[in-house]
Amino acid sequence: MIPPRLAPLLDQFDFACERLSSRMTGPVMDSGDGTDTRVGPMTDAEYFWEPVPDCWSVRRRADGPGSRATHLAGQGDWGRDAAPYPHPWPPPFTTVAWRLSHLTEMLTLRADHTAGDRTLTRDDHPVVGDAVGAVDAFDAAAGAWRKALLSVDDAALDTVGYCTYPHGSDAEEPFIDIVWWVNQEVLHHGAEIAVLRDLHRQGGT
Repeated sequence: MIPPRLAPLLDQFDFACERLSSRMTGPVMDSGDGTDTRVGPMTDAEYFWEPVPDCWSVRRRADGPGSRATHLAGQGDWGRDAAPYPHPWPPPFTTVAWRLSHLTEMLTLRADHTAGDRTLTRDDHPVVGDAVGAVDAFDAAAGAWRKALLSVDDAALDTVGYCTYPHGSDAEEPFIDIVWWVNQEVLHHGAEIAVLRDLHRQGGT
């Protein structure tokens, strides 16, 4: 049974992920008022589009990191621009590829550190170098986080440090606050990805 306090957060997460996935794959998405809006599948051109100079993105590892990045995070032939704290200021503008990879990594690692082996690190996480594969990876990560949420009981929601994810405030906050924060990350970056798709459609090259 889903704890009553978790149910609305889970509903919000499901809706946010469904909207984002539909916004990236089509053929239609929910406009927010129940009306279907036509949208095509995201292309690699959109995925990698850099609307301003010196964006942070996902890159072939052989090419090395982008401007102001010190390394490429992740595993495999591709990596995501990264730098240790404190991050560069002003923050680099990030591509759809970067934002989607960030979301996917966060969901995957938090799922593991909630209901898995609690061992995954950023170095273990594969970074995807194409739009279709990245959307599939996001959907799988969202499913893993949802499954992790279904494994918790009401007491876990109040447990500080229940999730041992090493790249956030998880060690200092009750788990229900982490669940709330993950929703905000999906909503926040999902909206950014949608806007970048809109801008690219209006003349991005």
